[in-house]
Amino acid sequence: MPLVPRDIAELRRRGLDIVVQSAPQRAIADAEFAAAGIPVASRLSDCGLIVGIKEIPPERLEAKKVYLFFAHVIKGQSYNMPMLRRLMDLGATLIDYERVVDEQNRRLIFFGSHAGLAGMVNTLWALGRRLAWEGISSPFARIRQAIRYTNLEAARSDIRAAAAEIRQQGLPRELIPLVVGFTGYGNVSSGAQEIFDLLPHESISPADLVLLPPDEARRLYKVVFKEADCFEAGDGVTPFSLEDYLRHGKQRYAAVFGRHLERLGVWVNCVYWDDRYPRLLTLEDCRRMWTTGRRQRLKVIGDISCDPNGSVQCTVRTTDPGNPVYVYDPEQQSVVDGVAGDGPVIMAVDILPTEIPREASNYFSEVLKDFLPALAAADFPVTFEDLVLPDALRRATIVHRGHLTPDYRYLEPHVAGK
Repeated sequence: MPLVPRDIAELRRRGLDIVVQSAPQRAIADAEFAAAGIPVASRLSDCGLIVGIKEIPPERLEAKKVYLFFAHVIKGQSYNMPMLRRLMDLGATLIDYERVVDEQNRRLIFFGSHAGLAGMVNTLWALGRRLAWEGISSPFARIRQAIRYTNLEAARSDIRAAAAEIRQQGLPRELIPLVVGFTGYGNVSSGAQEIFDLLPHESISPADLVLLPPDEARRLYKVVFKEADCFEAGDGVTPFSLEDYLRHGKQRYAAVFGRHLERLGVWVNCVYWDDRYPRLLTLEDCRRMWTTGRRQRLKVIGDISCDPNGSVQCTVRTTDPGNPVYVYDPEQQSVVDGVAGDGPVIMAVDILPTEIPREASNYFSEVLKDFLPALAAADFPVTFEDLVLPDALRRATIVHRGHLTPDYRYLEPHVAGK
């Protein structure tokens, strides 16, 4: 839910006429909105501005409306082009949370660390299940999927109990030393590390991976990889430059992250990726690692970034809370739901904040509410050139009255299916 009752009530006091659509599966019940004096309706046909979270199915879009949600179209994602075409055909307007950014391109409306928090809980849960399938009893078996907890504190309680067991009894012999690697160091990674840090651990550098004692059972190891640890210049000689890497990507740089993977037991991926950059793990890397006839140390990939065919190429599709993990089989180049099989377990839920819905909604609503008065006051029927919006919201307007705005005309071939 993008807005919680407390913040809607405040906005209504400031003069905004807000209606909430009824939804029986929502964490915040209709009755909670009604108790706060907020109208609840079955349809939003009378509303000109519709604020959501996830993509709205094309068949539910309405003509001339203004929509605000996470659109997942700015990379030309093929699976959402029918939705974008439908918005354009209906003469609608689309504003994308992902592109509400400041002058330094920093996002202003986001779930913060919540995807990382839920994603790390799920990754530890998946590790426990995978080890159980391998016949290995572990402290992680007590951890449940994030959505199975009433709140995040309940999840933390189970993880603290697993931590106490590790301190007292140690990890299974088959796991040690257990290294958990994080790619990325932004908000999402910070959330994932916040959960991981409940476990007894030592933080190390990538260079320390070759120096780990083989018999350390009462703690884990955490390593955070930055770009310089994952990529090097294609000539193998030129020193790594982050500025040059961000500018030239795979034109000048190649991934070397694979050299670290055989030492990791769990990998948590939290990086932004698009096609300008090398992949961290390719399908060829997977074939090389998992078809050598030996069982790999790497059990689970928690792909919180969740870009299908992206930086983790064996994330071949996203998952949902009802079916959150699958095993990628490199030899067969196929996936099987669950944790059984030859290959890494992939956790790729693309709506992770919904697994801790109240905490995520409270945070998101607090961030979002101050943008809504300007949206409500805008005169959207005018031309885009005459549309008065704060700069951050103008930057995020992908479609206006059925037409791609100037900054997003690069999407025309994708919309046309070319």
